[in-house]
Amino acid sequence: MDAEILAPLMFLGLVTFLLLGYPVAFALAANGLLFAGIGIASGLFDLSLLSALPERVYGIVANPTLLAIPFFAFMGLILERSGMAEDLLDTIGQLFGSLRGGLAYAVILVGGLLAATTGVVAATVIAMGLISLPMMLRYGYDKRLASGVIAASGTLAQIVPPSLVLIVLADQLGASVGDMYKGALIPGLALVGLYLLYVFGVTLFRPHAAPAMPASARTLHGPALLLRVLTTLLPPLVLIFLVLGTIFIGVATPTEGGAMGAAGALLLALLRGRLSRLRLTQAMDSTTRLTTFVIFILIGSTIFTLVFRGLDGDVWVEHLFDQLPGGVLGFLIIVNLMVFILAFFLDFFEIAFIVVPLVAPVAAKLGIDPIWFGVMLAVNMQTAFMHPPFGFALFYLKSVAPKSIRTADIYWGAIPFLVIQLIMVAVVLAFPQVVLRDAPPDASSVTEIPIDVDPDAYYLPAEWR
Repeated sequence: MDAEILAPLMFLGLVTFLLLGYPVAFALAANGLLFAGIGIASGLFDLSLLSALPERVYGIVANPTLLAIPFFAFMGLILERSGMAEDLLDTIGQLFGSLRGGLAYAVILVGGLLAATTGVVAATVIAMGLISLPMMLRYGYDKRLASGVIAASGTLAQIVPPSLVLIVLADQLGASVGDMYKGALIPGLALVGLYLLYVFGVTLFRPHAAPAMPASARTLHGPALLLRVLTTLLPPLVLIFLVLGTIFIGVATPTEGGAMGAAGALLLALLRGRLSRLRLTQAMDSTTRLTTFVIFILIGSTIFTLVFRGLDGDVWVEHLFDQLPGGVLGFLIIVNLMVFILAFFLDFFEIAFIVVPLVAPVAAKLGIDPIWFGVMLAVNMQTAFMHPPFGFALFYLKSVAPKSIRTADIYWGAIPFLVIQLIMVAVVLAFPQVVLRDAPPDASSVTEIPIDVDPDAYYLPAEWR
């Protein structure tokens, strides 16, 4: 078999496995081993390369950075089950209830707060869908606006630290999780601002779509409302500082910050009297499932990339991008377009473990900063949750929405927020300084830096390099 076509066939084989519905982790591993056998039989793959697999698998399970994933997942699940979302929505809804679009503002702000404390999209969308969607419909909100606001606010957990996506991308790009968090902070907050601005525009041009809460529904006033805001907002804000603040100022690593966040979430739930054995067991069970899912995908990805590189797949990918016009800018546009299209069919874990290892070495050769590249991809992969017809956030919302909300209402409601997310991708692409404080003024000024890249640096944890 010709060596030049084996790597493309391997990539097509992976796509075929995924389209047939096989689990991603097993599709990656099986495809890698299958083509390793084909390569060995045809004399195009060195069998000795497979001896590196045990060491690489051990490197994955021994990577302390990946411990942040179960810590943050557990923290989010405990907080979601402690009723924090319900308390925040009720309090902020009372605070903004007298304004047109007040409930929508509350949902967006609570989505941002929950994103900074939970980092779990499913929990955020379901909680806000159960609590705020019936209330918004009862007070006369447009079905599409209400659905779109809830789905979009839930996806903020993908980009606002301590996002699990940023941890995975940092690991795949060989970058610091703390630096990735710092780089994603402004884009995440900017998305919150753009969502608020969109709702404000709707209230100006379609005031009937987002009316104010009736006076009878605003039960808190004066000092009672200020006291309620203080007691409800202070605990999550303290937890946010405990987790993110300590990471940003360098006192704690992301793993240590996650551990403190998990302990803080347990304490908050205990103080609220909502830390039952059932809730604790459910959170631990869900955390174990998510962590196992990530580790198995990472092991499968390692097998796939090892064999793919052994078949000179990295050279094939590099040649593909070398033929693109526009240099660095052309590469970034094509990669973002590819991620956007794949997001119609794959979730962010699958994209991070399949696509990123293929394009990371090329990005490094072009001199693209991994933090800027990672945050850009994270904002882009956020759209995977909002894409009709397969967006997971849309499915989560539909599962808890009243029967009066049609699937078409959720889809149409998501489109304006999907456009906003794409605008944010363009902003990060055009203005690297949004992510990197000392970055060049625009993407076109990034020069190509011819450097020798060790491809293993993109597939091994830091302690194995």
